[in-house]
Amino acid sequence: MKLIHSGKVRDVYEDRGDIILVASDRVSVYDVILPTPIPDKGKVLTQLSLWWFEQLADIVPNHVVSATDVPAEFAGRAVRCAKLNMVQVECIARGYLAGLGLKEYERDGAVSGVSLPAGLVEGSQLPEPIFTPTTKADIGAHDEFITLRDVVAQEGAEVAEDLRRITLDVYARGAEIARERGIIIADTKLEFGWDANGVLTLGDEVLTSDSSRFWPLEDWNPGRPQFAFDKQFVRDWAAGTGWDKKAPAPEVPQAIVDATRARYIEAYERITEKAW
Repeated sequence: MKLIHSGKVRDVYEDRGDIILVASDRVSVYDVILPTPIPDKGKVLTQLSLWWFEQLADIVPNHVVSATDVPAEFAGRAVRCAKLNMVQVECIARGYLAGLGLKEYERDGAVSGVSLPAGLVEGSQLPEPIFTPTTKADIGAHDEFITLRDVVAQEGAEVAEDLRRITLDVYARGAEIARERGIIIADTKLEFGWDANGVLTLGDEVLTSDSSRFWPLEDWNPGRPQFAFDKQFVRDWAAGTGWDKKAPAPEVPQAIVDATRARYIEAYERITEKAW
């Protein structure tokens, strides 16, 4: 195998014409990789992604070739995938107001050029889910909000509309399934690429605790930060340390590591209804 890319939390290898996508236990917040891993995180995210790919297969093709034909040392946290020519857009669907979307709304009354009603607060459900794409930044850089018009300029009107429609369809399916199981998916990030036949294909990970905000439905209360089953818990800890959000990041205390691992696992178990 040949290592072709090492990202914030994933390593990408080339093998026999395929891609081996390996999820590590690394965590990144504010686009900086933390020095302390979260045990089992890579396996939890990989297995949750694989479960979701199955639930979404009738909406959009995905890049999965095999979940088992991977090197033994990566078993459980790697997927053999088809090579994709990736679209250079991060496709984000938002059903609730949080994170950078909240900050953008507070400043502009809109997110990615999509106007929203006045009076929304942190955690508010939006009138309907919206497509809020961003740029794709390298390690150490920040993704920036762009508008649908920007995506049209970059990818063409037909592709831009396909990206918007599929992103919102995936979010709608995921949000419906998760809500039935007591979890709100506040927002999610998707990545797409073109396969060897020129078919727009869902790649990377899908509806995981790293690519989405998961909140317990029973605790949802707009107007304050929500309990998070995702890495928001680590973000909140990091924000309270006084760290300047630049590398190097501080070591994560064991109690935060243990609590974060437990939240990743609980999200997996609730959504899939399988014991970890």
